[in-house]
Amino acid sequence: MAEKTPTQQLAEKLLYTPAYAADKSADVKKAAADFAEGYRKFLDNGKTEREVAAESEQMLKDAGYQLFDPKKTYAPGDKVYFIQLNKAVVASTIGTRPYEEGFHLVIAHTDSPRLDLRPNPLYESDHFSYFKTHYYGGIRKYQWGTMPLAIHGVFSRADGTTVSVNVGEDESDPVFCITDLLPHLGAEQNERKLSEGIKAEELNILIGSEAVEDADIKEAVKLNTMILLNEKYGITEKDFTRAEIEVVPAYKCRDVGFDRALLGGYGHDDRVDAYPALMAEIETKNPAFTTVCVLTDKEEIGSDGVTGMQSMYVFHFMQQLCRAAGQDDIIAFQNSVCLSADVTAAYDPSWASAFEPKNGTYAGRGIALFKYTGSRGKSAANDASAELVGYVTRMMDENDVAWQIGELGRLDLGGGGTIAKYVANRGIPVIDIGVPVLSMHSPFEVIHKTDLYMAYRAFALFNQAAQ
Repeated sequence: MAEKTPTQQLAEKLLYTPAYAADKSADVKKAAADFAEGYRKFLDNGKTEREVAAESEQMLKDAGYQLFDPKKTYAPGDKVYFIQLNKAVVASTIGTRPYEEGFHLVIAHTDSPRLDLRPNPLYESDHFSYFKTHYYGGIRKYQWGTMPLAIHGVFSRADGTTVSVNVGEDESDPVFCITDLLPHLGAEQNERKLSEGIKAEELNILIGSEAVEDADIKEAVKLNTMILLNEKYGITEKDFTRAEIEVVPAYKCRDVGFDRALLGGYGHDDRVDAYPALMAEIETKNPAFTTVCVLTDKEEIGSDGVTGMQSMYVFHFMQQLCRAAGQDDIIAFQNSVCLSADVTAAYDPSWASAFEPKNGTYAGRGIALFKYTGSRGKSAANDASAELVGYVTRMMDENDVAWQIGELGRLDLGGGGTIAKYVANRGIPVIDIGVPVLSMHSPFEVIHKTDLYMAYRAFALFNQAAQ
């Protein structure tokens, strides 16, 4: 091989060319594929935030975590957790350093775009029974038609008891669907804007067609549906008014591509960051800084509500730890660091005009950092400092974690946000970091297994960081 010229050496030293992590090492590809198998099960078992919370709680209990007691003083190495109203998870490993020296937080979210049932959803029309829905989060409505759907959730019954619902996931279950027009009769629909290909009021779930055998009953199909639901769940139609029922795709996560390097499924945003964050937390041993892993809710609709990051439940937990130990929580917050673990859009060659290639993030190049999100002139952005970006990237460089940095897409085309600004509002430095996703917010999103694995490695390193 010819010796490199001085100019070539300078180019190698000074210029930056991102590389595809997946192409570099057979060991990395094997580790990524193995890690993805655990994630696949996590994704299939947790299609709603309640299910993810239940699955996560069992994983934490199996790993020896104890339910948090705010009155107790904890020792280094202790592992505690709590579940916020059945929907959000907080898990922590107590560090060797005082709380006043700061916490290391990794925060992901487990809610995903979906369809929710409306308060009075059940109706009959022309010998069919349907559920009316209200979309949750930023969906593209036309993507939800003509696919098998499952119904998940919980009813709070008149007597105060609750009952869970999960129909459509087992191969023996029925599934549900939203119908669409055949192309032969779609001329008028074809004239609509893409955003109105299927309108919100047309997102009605087909759930039945058999009627009770009584000619005097006006809504015989609706009643037959309600009889079936009553027999199985002990509910009446009124119980829908006090229920939380979500409609999600009925299929399971699948490998994508002949080489099986990609993973497709529903809910990568943001469970693809939640799972590696949780696994990194579970595997954390005797950290210097107390770690806090948060799997939060309501991010897709602005992080409002008592289970969202605009609530105080995470920060109250940190304050309670400090106060039980006689330490100042304000100083602790000021010295803390947070990774806002959330997905970003992967550069898509089929839709290249939506991206700026030099500042895109690519599937297979590792975990993606975003100094800022927001829209237009960095509106609603956190905008992490150069020092924080340097801290995180040096940590990954020193440990061979593949990473990339970029922006969501072409300027002024749109934008997006994360929980980062709500953490920053508490005086905690924070940076966005997560897995790039193809077809983000669709019912079938796609990620690269190597990026998932690099997310896990980055979170694990951050948890064990000594400074």
